[in-house]
Amino acid sequence: MGGLKVAASVQTVAYLVAALLFILALAGLSKQETAAKGNILGAIGMLLALVATIIAVLAYPTEASSVVIVLVLVLALVVGGGIGIWRARTVEMTGMPELIALLHSFVGAAAVLVGYNSFLQQPGEDFSPTNAFHMGEVGLAVFIGAITFTGSVCAYLKLAGKIPGKPLVLPARNLLNLLAILACLGLIIWFAWTRGVGAGLIPLILITIIALLLGAHMVLAIGGGDMPVVVSMLNSYSGGAAAMAGFTLGNDLLIITGALVGSSGAYLSYIMCKAMNRSFISVILGGFGSDGAVTGEARDYGSHTETTAAEVAQELADASSVIIAPGYGMAVAQAQYPVAELTKKLRDNGTEVRFAIHPVAGRLPGHMNVLLAEAKVPYDIVEEMDDINDSFADTDVVLVIGANDTVNPSASEPGSPIAGMPVLHVWDAKKVIVFKRSMGNAGYAGVQNPLFFNENTDMLLGDAKASVDAINAAFPG
Repeated sequence: MGGLKVAASVQTVAYLVAALLFILALAGLSKQETAAKGNILGAIGMLLALVATIIAVLAYPTEASSVVIVLVLVLALVVGGGIGIWRARTVEMTGMPELIALLHSFVGAAAVLVGYNSFLQQPGEDFSPTNAFHMGEVGLAVFIGAITFTGSVCAYLKLAGKIPGKPLVLPARNLLNLLAILACLGLIIWFAWTRGVGAGLIPLILITIIALLLGAHMVLAIGGGDMPVVVSMLNSYSGGAAAMAGFTLGNDLLIITGALVGSSGAYLSYIMCKAMNRSFISVILGGFGSDGAVTGEARDYGSHTETTAAEVAQELADASSVIIAPGYGMAVAQAQYPVAELTKKLRDNGTEVRFAIHPVAGRLPGHMNVLLAEAKVPYDIVEEMDDINDSFADTDVVLVIGANDTVNPSASEPGSPIAGMPVLHVWDAKKVIVFKRSMGNAGYAGVQNPLFFNENTDMLLGDAKASVDAINAAFPG
């Protein structure tokens, strides 16, 4: 009995330390300079939590032998850790959004399984308020977990290109979502006041089925232009699922961690919605974005002008100030390393170089920042949209590398699918060079970009990495 108390005390202290490390990790991740340290602190906190949990499990008396328990735990750690290390080492940055969505689905599935396991172990044999509260926790855990699971799977399929990005538009879709939520809440109340496995399984299974369909529909109804918001939104859902799993297990660390992830994910989603001029509530309730179709094509913007890598190299060599605006195309082309090399050449030439980062550049919050940090671009020359937008008018050359929607002046046109979306005002610069694979694609939101046809814009068509490599090779000196 004394050993059990000691193990419980060790677990409590370890969980408190782990929770503190998770908070410090989130604080570290808020800045590029401290992001690596934040990741390390989070990893240490998770390792501490795992060790404390293993100690507590081994100290708790069960019918199974300690050897069997240890073998099961070690097997789970080896398999899970092995898969995690393999994916971390092999995934490309362009594949990170769909990988994160897939990981969110695991959290949702875990919450559902924990909920079912908790119910089957303690099915509620009385009608006491305490039992009803526990059953309500189980119902909410299954509800949130099931929504997170199918929503994340659908997000993965969309981001990976396995299903179309066009939103699924059902008649009265918002009403359908509302009815599904109300039905699940009613079933949770029914479930909370059932007694025994047989009676409780019926509403619990119904909650699971409706929530699975609701999660899929909510994400399928969101257009391709809003997928960056979906990733952070699902992050919030996964946090809520983890917190509810913590309530059903009576695990304080899961509750704290889930609350941290859920609140930070929700706030990030809100920030991104503001950056895209989207309604936070509208996106969450079933999609607000473009349907992925090319719009604005009927309008005649004139013809575009093309340039060569050698001409761009000379223009850059003559410039005193350059701003680089990267987008998802840079990630796809793996162009961050030659871009970093070009940055060094320009700075050695005495040119002021800065990077303009739009909040939703790429398909993942902070996508461009991570790519540039990976290529060793100095943190102090990477600036956010609000800080750099007023500087374009005083800039000699702007390089738009694989960006489209985030530099689209159509955002200022009423009626445009991206109307009101804050964008980088690259067109104010003296010269704009746009790196684009071809003129056939209108961007992720499906909106044609009049920037490409401006008098001060030249198009450098082709693979972005090859184009920047050619500029580096042609750069004078």
